[in-house]
Amino acid sequence: MKQLFLSFCAATLLCCGVSKAQAQDLNFNDSWRFFNAEAKGAEQVNFNDSKWRNLNLPHDWAIEGPFDEKYNARCGGLPFHGTGWYRKSFKMDKSAQGKVVRIEFEGAMYDAYVWVNGQLVGNRPNGYIGFEFDISKYLKYDGSNNIIAVRLKPEDLSSRWYPGAGIYRSVWLKIDEPVHVKQWGTYITTPTVTKEKATIQNETTVENKTEKAVTVKVKQEYFSPDGKSVASVEEDLKIAPNSKAISALYTVIKNPLRWDTKTPHLYNAVTTISENGKVLDSYKTRFGLRTIAFTKDGFFLNNEKIRFNGVCLHHDNGALGSAVYKRADERKLQIMKDMGTNAIRTSHNPPSREFLDLCDELGLLVLDESFDMWKMPKVPNGYSVFFDQWAERDIKDMLYRDRNHPSIIMWSTGNEILEQGDKKNGWRVAKMLNDYCKEVDRTRPTTMGMNNYSNPYDNNFAQQVDIAGVNYKPSKYEEIRSNYPELPFYGSETSSCTSSRGVYHLPIEKYETHPSLHVTSYDIIGPPWAYPPDIEFHFQEKSPFVMGEFIWTGFDYLGEPTPYGGKDNSTNGYWNGHWPSKSSYFGAVDLCGFPKDRFFLYQSHWTTKPMIHLLPHWNWEGMEGKEIPVYCYTNVDEAELFLNGKSLGRKVKGKDLTEIKVDFTRYEPKTFQSKYRLSWNVPYQPGTLKVVGYKDGKKVNEEIIKTAGKPAKISLSVDRSIIDANGQDLAYVTVKILDKNGNFCPLADNLVTFDVKGVGEIIGVDNGNQISLESFQGNQRKAFNGMCLAILKSSKNAGKIALKANSKSLKSTQIVIETK
Repeated sequence: MKQLFLSFCAATLLCCGVSKAQAQDLNFNDSWRFFNAEAKGAEQVNFNDSKWRNLNLPHDWAIEGPFDEKYNARCGGLPFHGTGWYRKSFKMDKSAQGKVVRIEFEGAMYDAYVWVNGQLVGNRPNGYIGFEFDISKYLKYDGSNNIIAVRLKPEDLSSRWYPGAGIYRSVWLKIDEPVHVKQWGTYITTPTVTKEKATIQNETTVENKTEKAVTVKVKQEYFSPDGKSVASVEEDLKIAPNSKAISALYTVIKNPLRWDTKTPHLYNAVTTISENGKVLDSYKTRFGLRTIAFTKDGFFLNNEKIRFNGVCLHHDNGALGSAVYKRADERKLQIMKDMGTNAIRTSHNPPSREFLDLCDELGLLVLDESFDMWKMPKVPNGYSVFFDQWAERDIKDMLYRDRNHPSIIMWSTGNEILEQGDKKNGWRVAKMLNDYCKEVDRTRPTTMGMNNYSNPYDNNFAQQVDIAGVNYKPSKYEEIRSNYPELPFYGSETSSCTSSRGVYHLPIEKYETHPSLHVTSYDIIGPPWAYPPDIEFHFQEKSPFVMGEFIWTGFDYLGEPTPYGGKDNSTNGYWNGHWPSKSSYFGAVDLCGFPKDRFFLYQSHWTTKPMIHLLPHWNWEGMEGKEIPVYCYTNVDEAELFLNGKSLGRKVKGKDLTEIKVDFTRYEPKTFQSKYRLSWNVPYQPGTLKVVGYKDGKKVNEEIIKTAGKPAKISLSVDRSIIDANGQDLAYVTVKILDKNGNFCPLADNLVTFDVKGVGEIIGVDNGNQISLESFQGNQRKAFNGMCLAILKSSKNAGKIALKANSKSLKSTQIVIETK
């Protein structure tokens, strides 16, 4: 994207008009008006929107609620469908006349129609892909107001999860000379990368929107991660009138710093377009130097074999809905890295640009996914309605936008596509999409998540992508390798285990539903196709040729409340059979970002830094003397359990097995002897439960759980005590309920009220409870199993934000965050 001229912000544009000559990308998020209903004539200039709501983008109108059983629990029980209008007034200075002015939307949900000064400039149905329109000819440059109007009309039964609604990603006003770099116009590849040198190839598309041929100088200058110029190359490029031309240049960088998962070094390329010494455009592209290779024996990054410790992630951020805040995604990804994650599958749609920037910065591998359905619908009003007209444009635009991100290693053309079973035409559509990808990017393989084994392999369907994604078939890995010995593959969706944070049902049993509408955190429950993580660990270890796994899912998400509510293609598309269950149970982390026990099971398998985790809680009033199953998840050699100072025995990881109950399709045994969990059956006594971990015979860590007394006080902690005063940065405040001695109260459900003073506001509250109908917006939230969350957003003024938490009969407390 263009270099940002930060001193010239959108506020200046609105007050004074555009007056600078150079190319600019202006953030266009502030000062919109919004109306959540049909408004006849709202695209017209003279329409009266004075009673509409004022707001700044990004904005998701559906997350504001209210929850209601009349909405689909499969989509979060929230009002994401209907009509929403956005309007904005702005001025353009006369100096912008004759330039190319474009409006870019990074994402608008969905079926967006855009008007400027009453003239329709374009439509884009897909809510997940960015788009832009040239609005130069529709604008007034005499200092009078211009009006942009956007209508969105999401349909009911258009999504299988919560999609959000509104202009939920950023908008940019882009002002360029008639000769400029095209949108997403650079394509940087690295044909050779070694420790000694890296060859960088840069193909840049330059547009000439004038009536005469031009010859421009194209210069590519490269900057190291510390900002030093390390290479430069240039050429003259002739461009015919009203056409495009590609400048293809390469250069060599010596002793390159390579991008990988541990040291994600990032370079910058600055492309300068000039004519007779005058700079027409300057375009900045961030990229990384790395090699990727896929063979039947695995995935290799910079010639090092890596297995995917991957997670699937939907795009919402809990209480914030689908509105994109960079800090929300950053926190999400940091939590996943703490679990040991090294790869992300963007299920099942293109993510935001900020999300991919963060994956670049954090060293996370990305499987970038395009579609959840093709021609055959999974829901009546889904993407299948638009597929024939828009599939080529949408998938190519995804690749054009994202292909310079070093984090991206595969392009996914679909997820569990119903065409898997179409012997005649399914493979043809798969080939078509694969060919589209190859037209845009030659450097990465294609893939697809397939669940209908063995149909896609028998129907020449799986063979239309480079890498096969296998959903929920761990017991078939060896069979797939035997039948298709040259086909590389990985677990594109695995486990689908479900749980509710802090919930433990006794006895441990495999059930379909529970009267509480929660799911036990002993990590054995899931829908018919699902299985505990241990099963996948086992079959991955037996099959070293499998490239790894992407668990379903890293985080809980809004909608799809499996195992409750409904099933695919049943109940007329609605999943309200177990209302108010309305959000996912699949995550290793809940909607708040609070780890469930399963987080630590993955951490014990995916990380090497010594860790240890104990479950369940130790508040079992009325169960005195009865056995409580106690599990330990750890990556050290041995663990010893103590109750009130008395040893209950030492267990050896990998030798002392834990029997867990299983029951899932394509697997006959009903139990599994897991070497990934240590366990004891402990007659309950109140007091202190402690586990000690040993490595090479020496104590390395421990965890203690105490029986808590009555709730007495509130504890607050914040993820960052200093945030940016930019109107977009966030602070996540974790609330815990403690007894008088400071012990965590694992069953507390106290209502906590928040009071905020200073230069910020609360924009979300949550507690991770999948059946809570409390609003995500407001100043209060009940604790769920002892915890809740408040999300604070900075203003554009530096200063302090003070958050005070109160609850009846509890000692209140306060925390202060600084904004700079």
